Amino acid sequence: MATTKKYDGFTEDERDAMKERAKELKARTRRGAKADTEPEVLAKIAEMPDSDRALAERLHAVIKANAPSLTPKLWYGMPAYARDGKVVCHFQPAAKFKTRYATFAFSDQANLDDGTMWPTAVALTELTAEDEAKIGALVKQAVS
Repeated sequence: MATTKKYDGFTEDERDAMKERAKELKARTRRGAKADTEPEVLAKIAEMPDSDRALAERLHAVIKANAPSLTPKLWYGMPAYARDGKVVCHFQPAAKFKTRYATFAFSDQANLDDGTMWPTAVALTELTAEDEAKIGALVKQAVS
């Protein structure tokens, strides 16, 4: 009797993200931690499908305007923004893991604590001026 085993480990997309992270770490070692990584982030954004690219470009501008101290870098192949080498926030394009919407998320390095519960990620389908203002305020708070 033949049985079919289904592997419940990492998906192909997840494995690809891990490979991208390994490449990022190797590149960082070669060029040094202080190298300007913004061109890599902008190149990755330029490769995205139109809807993700539009969101990523606007987010990049909002983050740069509201938290110029954050350093753009790639993190698992996604645009991320770091302080002292540690990711504070990142953008996950919908196409990355074939999801219905993109997300913008904060790590535990972000200063967003508010009582015993607070949101750390938002779903994005588009960005209005009001959305940009909210994200700008969150980013400012995150680095405060």
